[in-house]
Amino acid sequence: MSFVSPEVFAKQKIAALQDYSVLAGRSISNLFSRPIYWADIYTQMDSIGVGSLPIVILTGFFTGCVLALQSATALEAFGAKSKTGSLVALSMVKELGPVLTGLMVSGRNASGMASELGSMKVTEQIDAMRALGTDPIRKLVTPRVLATVFVLFFLTIISDAVGIAGGALVGVSLIGLNASSYLHSSYNGLVIGDIAQGLTKPLFSGFIIATVGCYFGLKTTGGTQGVGRATTQAVVVSSVLIIVVDFLVSRLMIGIFGS
Repeated sequence: MSFVSPEVFAKQKIAALQDYSVLAGRSISNLFSRPIYWADIYTQMDSIGVGSLPIVILTGFFTGCVLALQSATALEAFGAKSKTGSLVALSMVKELGPVLTGLMVSGRNASGMASELGSMKVTEQIDAMRALGTDPIRKLVTPRVLATVFVLFFLTIISDAVGIAGGALVGVSLIGLNASSYLHSSYNGLVIGDIAQGLTKPLFSGFIIATVGCYFGLKTTGGTQGVGRATTQAVVVSSVLIIVVDFLVSRLMIGIFGS
């Protein structure tokens, strides 16, 4: 790793931010002009959505199980064990469901996008597309962005539902809660602001995953080592941005809905 002066380092990061902003902006603007590669969009939806379904279900289910187990133990000291369902539902819908789903999809798909586009870049397939008159961003980036945003929204809903079901299983079988009481508490514990907050976050997370993964893939240099480096950077940067944006969206939603 070579060391550079702070001035050069700052210029590099500002230039990278500028390039990323241009890429993100063009990926959105391409949706409002032709051609739109619908076949590529459907292919990416299948790859990202269906391919990520098993890991999202497993993560959501066991997160709900652990959350119910820990919550019931803590609430029992206050005589409020019956509120376990409400706590699990709030935690899954508002925070854990969107964030963990975003991180799981990021680990699986941001790396995949970066490695796929990075391999195309180092083998000069991207240059060949430009020579044939095809816009690489319209062909490669826009379908991935649209597909990721769309499927992550529904993957989050599935994760929330499976997490609440996992909490119910643990609550009924291990803690001794009444199933009807648990589900009733879960339902009553949620308001429209909680659901809106939980379903807004995956829209931002999906956009971050796709644009960051594609950005590092298209900026790959240095052959196979560069592909590996781009893959690692894509996962790390997208994961950090998901957590940062999660905080910002939570603060905005609390300001709007008051909870």
